[in-house]
This record gives sequence, C-alpha cells and structure tokens, in this order.
Amino acid sequence: MSVRVRFAPSPTGNLHVGSARTAIFNWLFARHHGGTFVLRIEDTDQERNRPEYTRSILDGMRWLGLDWDEGPEAGGDHGPYFQSERLPLYREALARLRREGRAYPCFCSPERLEAVRQEQLAAKANPRYDGTCRSLSAAEAQARIDAGERYALRIRIEHDEPVTWEDRGKGTITFAPEMLDDLVIAKSDGFPTYNFAVVVDDVGMAITHVIRGEDHISNTPKQILIYRALGAPLPEFAHIPMILGADRSKMSKRHGATSVVEYEKAGFLAEAFFNFMTLLGWSPPDDSREIYSQQELVRLFTLDRVVAHGAIFDAEKLKWMNLQYIKALPPDDLYRRSMPFLEAIPGFPGPYGPAALRELVGLFRERMNTLAEITRHAEYFFQEPEAYDEKGLKNALKTPDLPAVVDALAARLATVEPFTHDPIEAAVRAVAEGRGIGAGKVIHPARLALSGRTEGPGLFELMAVLGRDRCVARLRAFLDSRPWESIQS
Repeated sequence: MSVRVRFAPSPTGNLHVGSARTAIFNWLFARHHGGTFVLRIEDTDQERNRPEYTRSILDGMRWLGLDWDEGPEAGGDHGPYFQSERLPLYREALARLRREGRAYPCFCSPERLEAVRQEQLAAKANPRYDGTCRSLSAAEAQARIDAGERYALRIRIEHDEPVTWEDRGKGTITFAPEMLDDLVIAKSDGFPTYNFAVVVDDVGMAITHVIRGEDHISNTPKQILIYRALGAPLPEFAHIPMILGADRSKMSKRHGATSVVEYEKAGFLAEAFFNFMTLLGWSPPDDSREIYSQQELVRLFTLDRVVAHGAIFDAEKLKWMNLQYIKALPPDDLYRRSMPFLEAIPGFPGPYGPAALRELVGLFRERMNTLAEITRHAEYFFQEPEAYDEKGLKNALKTPDLPAVVDALAARLATVEPFTHDPIEAAVRAVAEGRGIGAGKVIHPARLALSGRTEGPGLFELMAVLGRDRCVARLRAFLDSRPWESIQS
C-alpha cells in the first residue's frame, strides 16, 4: 500500500509550533516510506480565516523545508485542496447518507439540547443526544422541513457497539457505547461539521495514515463512525504527544514564541528548528546524538519511536542547538543569512564593503545563539560608543597611569602596517611590555574604549575589522572624555 498522509491546518493564525511538529512528523513519515505528503487548508471558519494566515502557513512550511506533493500551488488529482471549495462534495455525501437512512434530520433547538444535557449531568450520566428525532418517519421529517423548520443532520449509529482502534502512537483505544451518540454531521445552516468534513476529505484524498496531536483522540471515535457510515476503509491513526512548556502545561504564549514565523524572525535557522522539533516527541535510535541532518531524519523516522508522554519545549536547548548550526555554516552562508539582521543596525553599512562585513559577521560566529543577536552584538561597529560599561571602567582603573597607556596605544596603532591581526597583537603587547605591565592591562581598557563593552570577540580581530583610523579615533575620544573620572568621584 502506498503511504498517503496529510497536514490540514486552519488559516485562523500563523503556523503554531505544535502544528509545525505535526507537519514535520507527517512529512518525515511520507518521505521515509516514499509516499505522498498532502497539504489541505481547512478554511471553513469564515469569521476567523484570513488570506494572510494561509500565506504565512505556506511560507512557514517552505522555510522548514516541508515541500508538499499535493495541495495549494502544487495541484494534484485529489483536489480541491481548500475545504471552502469542497462544499459540493460534502453535500453529495450528506445527501447519500440521508437517502440510505444512515443520517436523519434533527429539529431539536439548542435550548432543548442544553436542557437535556443539564438533566443528564445532574443525574451523573454521560451527556449525549437522547434520540428524540431519531424515530421520526421520513414523511413526518419531510413535512417539517417543507414547513420551514430549521434542522441539523445527525448520523444514525448502533448504540450497543464500542469503538476500538489500534493507535500507532497510543496502542489499543476503546470508547464504550455510552460515550457515543448520534452526532451532528451537518449544522442547521447546511454546513458540514468539522468531523464530517475531515472524513470526507480523507476518504476523497485516499489518506492511509492520520498522524496528529493527541488532543484529537476524542474526535477519532466520531470519525470512525462516519467512516463506517460512508462504507469507507479506515486509515491508520497515530496520535502524537502534546508539546508542553517548561512547567509541563500546554505550550502557550506565556512560554515564549509559539508561531514558526516568530522563530524565523528571531534568527533561528530552519534546519536547527527542524532538528529540534523532530526530537520533541520522537526518540532516535542513537540517543547519544542530538544533531541530525534532514536526510538522516528521513532515513531514521518511524512511528514506533514516537514517545507516549508529553514533550517539553526547552527554549534554552533550542538556542544551544541553533548555535551548533550557526557555527557549522560556511562563511558566505553565515554572511548571507545574517544580512537582514545587520541591515537593522542604525548606520549600516558604515565604511564597510562586503569583504569586511563577512569578517565582521565571522567575529560573532560562536557568540550568537540566534542570528538576530548580531544586531545587538555588532552595533558599535556602526555607531560610536555613547557610554562605557561602569564595571569596565572600574576594571580599567586598575591599569597604572591609564591615560598614558591609552595614549601610547593610540600612537603605536597609528603606525601599524598592515592593520591586520598579527601586527595589531604585536603592537598591543609592545605597549604593555614598554609600560612594564601585563597585556591584559592594555587589552581590557582598549576593548572598553573601542566598543563601550567588556565582552566581545577577540580584541585583535575586532580592531582589524574596525580599521586603524576608527580605532585611533575612539582611543583618542576615550582619552578626551575621561569617563573613568566619574567612577573615581
């Protein structure tokens, strides 16, 4: 049997991390088995759907490298791939079920249904439809319809049969008969319910495996009843664990960014995010490794290694993993990907050409958990320091005769040729030796004067990128402003 899976997001918001993980698992399963990955847009929520959300979902999936074989912008033989375009298919299926006596109109008002529900709850019974309209004759039902009464359509089920299935993620799951009822498959406005539309779509698209979050387990017995009514073969179901925040509650905005677009904007690499998300709820055969290429994950991914418990979204672990991917990027690729974040720095590009900017980005290769951090890390390359770190100033005062040391360094650097790492280092160490002090007593004040900070990339590399003229000018400006005096007073 050829594997066919689907990812069916609703365009009522951006691509959520939980939905992205579901898409990744489906995509990996399809690619592992040489099957088909279908993208279907469930856009029947007319009040909340937005075209920009559809675009965001498509863009987010492409960012993650999740290409789809059938769906929007790809076409296919099982379309349409927007639910809003499939209404005739739903109506045809509803009409067939009614003709066959497998569905019947229900004229019960919402008020009556709620009253029955409250009575059942008070009696500590499982709330379900009491079957009031189930026994109406076809003629009586039609007469009420002809009279203009509003009605929903319910599926007719056998009330003495449990629903059981073998779940690829959870094992055997059974819903007892008392937990089931004649569920509504079309609302009074004629629109199909979610569970009915999903089944009609999955049958029409020949879906063989339904891989989704465990929050859909309660929908599965309802959908199985609809499959049976339609006389369609069941797909295999696999319910995957929820993604949890650090406090083990369901992932939400209070745990940080929850949409894929936010992580992209924050400077996470798509391949790092893909790797991280795959390991949320799936265990690789070699659990001593954490970094995998997409191709390796395709080869290794099987449903039997999906874990049963919730997966903790560890934001710090994601940052660590992203750093590993950043460090492994080729220089040109790192420069290209960093460019949107560099361009956000006021004063960009300053006096730097492409070659110098590549060197600049390289200075922060091992210091950036995300590419967006370079905006903050590198701003002093494009703007003069407006202030100097107070702790750094206190430390600079430990350098004997600080003004003389800074003055000597500025004078020495003005003559360095070529202005590259090794000659710069030699000049700095020569100043320290000439003053009879350790190199650190020159290096730390110099870093502070040039960047306003106490931390950053190697000083000699920093100076080489900043350039001779700017280094000398900033050392002189540091001397002229004498910021250490505010600390002494």
